[in-house]
Amino acid sequence: QVQLVESGGGLVQPGGSLRLSCAASGSFFRIYTMAWYRQAPGKQRELVAQIGMRGIITDYADSVKGRFTISRDNAKNTVYLQMNSLKPEDTAVYFCNKSPALPSWGQGTQVTVSS
Repeated sequence: QVQLVESGGGLVQPGGSLRLSCAASGSFFRIYTMAWYRQAPGKQRELVAQIGMRGIITDYADSVKGRFTISRDNAKNTVYLQMNSLKPEDTAVYFCNKSPALPSWGQGTQVTVSS
């Protein structure tokens, strides 16, 4: 069974930065497009960023373009999300999964942007 463990969230002021990490178990990691998703209170989960299996092709939601950077280390089965210039509307629980997503999700990591 695939396990996804997200970490790195926290409370940050507007304009600040955070780096999220996601450790994935299983051999599937290296052959799949991986992605970060987020879910804000009262809203549906949305795809934030995704990265191809070689780490070359990336894609971002318009709301985070130019501020967030997704990367991966296949040797460590880990995907990262560097978040800069954070805004209050970035507040959400952040999850990683493949794209398209598997039915099983990790616990996510809470990101709160507030002064």
